[in-house]
Amino acid sequence: MFILIALTAATAPAAAWALRRAAAPIPAGTAAGLAALGATAVAARWLSGAWPGWWLPVPALLTVVAVPLALADLRHLRLPDVLTLPAYPLFGAAIGAAALGGGGPSLALRAAAGGLLFGGAHAAVHHFAPAGLGAGDVKLSGSLGAVLGAAGWPALALAALTAALLTLAVAAVRRRERVPHGPALLAAAWLCVLFPLAL
Repeated sequence: MFILIALTAATAPAAAWALRRAAAPIPAGTAAGLAALGATAVAARWLSGAWPGWWLPVPALLTVVAVPLALADLRHLRLPDVLTLPAYPLFGAAIGAAALGGGGPSLALRAAAGGLLFGGAHAAVHHFAPAGLGAGDVKLSGSLGAVLGAAGWPALALAALTAALLTLAVAAVRRRERVPHGPALLAAAWLCVLFPLAL
């Protein structure tokens, strides 16, 4: 448990460095602290027997990716390619390991279909209402769709609905013209992966 938390927190400085080079700096200490908290929740779920050990790489990796991206979007209204694009092969590797470890081929197939469906739906929204959904959200949605599909078909709809409601709630409170959607999307996906519906 402590190794998982330490490793997750240790990725924060590298992510902060990459985001600084992408002109979207985030506080590395805050990222490390939030990543450690997220990893603690992941480890607690695993140790409680909530899901099999082969699923562990998926929520652990999502925590590593979600924290710096959410911070970048909150601070800069951007989801930089430096993290959204590498998420595809990283999540693919984690899902592949989960499938080989015991999830089976159906998990990998759900992930591939989920990525296409979730990414395609967000791309369509961006096409017809580009002011309502940024290109970074679209790039992120494909990889998140893969992990959501692996977590179970209902997770796709649940994450989309939860993210929309969270973004609307933040917009109502902050009363700003632009509210980032990425943090809500990441939080919703993380919760769905932490509490998967079809393992």
